[in-house]
Amino acid sequence: MMDTSANTSPIPILVYHQIDIAPPKGAAFRSLYVSPKAFARQMLLLQMLGYQGLSMSDLLPYLKGEKQGKVVGITFDDGYLNNLTHALPVLQRHGFSSTCYAVSQRLGQTNVWDEVQGIAQTPLMDAAQLRQWVAAGQEVGAHTRHHVNLQQCDPAICREEMTLGRAELEAATGTAVAHFCYPYGRYAPEHVTMARQTGFLTVTTTERGRVASGADLRQLPRVPVLRATTLPVFLLKLATGYEDRRSK
Repeated sequence: MMDTSANTSPIPILVYHQIDIAPPKGAAFRSLYVSPKAFARQMLLLQMLGYQGLSMSDLLPYLKGEKQGKVVGITFDDGYLNNLTHALPVLQRHGFSSTCYAVSQRLGQTNVWDEVQGIAQTPLMDAAQLRQWVAAGQEVGAHTRHHVNLQQCDPAICREEMTLGRAELEAATGTAVAHFCYPYGRYAPEHVTMARQTGFLTVTTTERGRVASGADLRQLPRVPVLRATTLPVFLLKLATGYEDRRSK
């Protein structure tokens, strides 16, 4: 059983997508871009406030209540190359770790799952670049094989997307992959069971909020950081109930 008394303060798990200059006004999902300068300011603020930025593996003892400390999870969805080029140097500068959820059958390609919505195509890390990410002290998590909407797939496909996605990333990186993220934040109770059976230690969602004591480790809410997130709002998201009130 989880010790629900040890983790007295909610833990924020930040979620980023692209760390790059946003496309022009009117571009689809422009909000999911955080500029390299903004990201650097946010990480500096974390350090100045005494937070330690952690990957999901490093964060797990705090989520379980086994450790206490001023910590924040840092996650990146989809595996964009700009995470490696723009975010990694900043993370290293501050001694932070993070988890990047990669799509195993799209390594070295682009975010083709977004094309139908008119979202700009951006390079994803390939296997060698993911190994570079890991060698630099960061972590890779699974995000299915093809970035599927689990709610639109039959159970056999869902299980394959989870299990093979994990195995392919482990083969690509040479490291264990113990954490998962539901693509699009879409999932149902049976997918939570599948994730547990697959052996994922944590699973993150797109539900908004900080992680409260005793939370289900396979339905973890996160704190979105967007293009328009100013430093004062970033601080509100971290240290207050600002995001918790936005949860369903």
